Amino acid sequence: MAELPAINTSPLIFLTKGSCLDLLQIISPSIIVPQAVATEIQAYGETDVTAVALKNTDWLVVRDTPTIPTVIQSWDLGPGESAVLTLGYAKPGTEVILDDLAARRCATALGIPVRGTLGIVLTAKQRGVIPAARPVLEQLRLCGMYLSDRVMNQALALVGE
Repeated sequence: MAELPAINTSPLIFLTKGSCLDLLQIISPSIIVPQAVATEIQAYGETDVTAVALKNTDWLVVRDTPTIPTVIQSWDLGPGESAVLTLGYAKPGTEVILDDLAARRCATALGIPVRGTLGIVLTAKQRGVIPAARPVLEQLRLCGMYLSDRVMNQALALVGE
């Protein structure tokens, strides 16, 4: 049976800064935050908006990560990406939430279901949780998420915008 989805640092930061953290709950009632990801976020300081959200959001569950398998280590990714991928690898069918392209390629190569911040927003639109994806994506871009106009317009076309 699949575990709860695991999220990496950047999607967590973008969704928090964009005031869209609750969109994660359309994927699952709880989201796993590997300890390596929590450590990265906590390094920003206890007043950082994402660190505060991590501390105060009970459905974000910080969990230790098993030893990173060699097959993931060989991709030479960051500690957060490696931890998220390890959770997905250890429990087949477990979705990982990653934006980093190399990490997404690793997930695909290993057969780990992957979704990014963009995918979270598109799913929210498809399920009627938000009336339109474009304003949310524009807000996320203002918060530092890189998303080219081409990719954004292609994605929005998939949800009829």
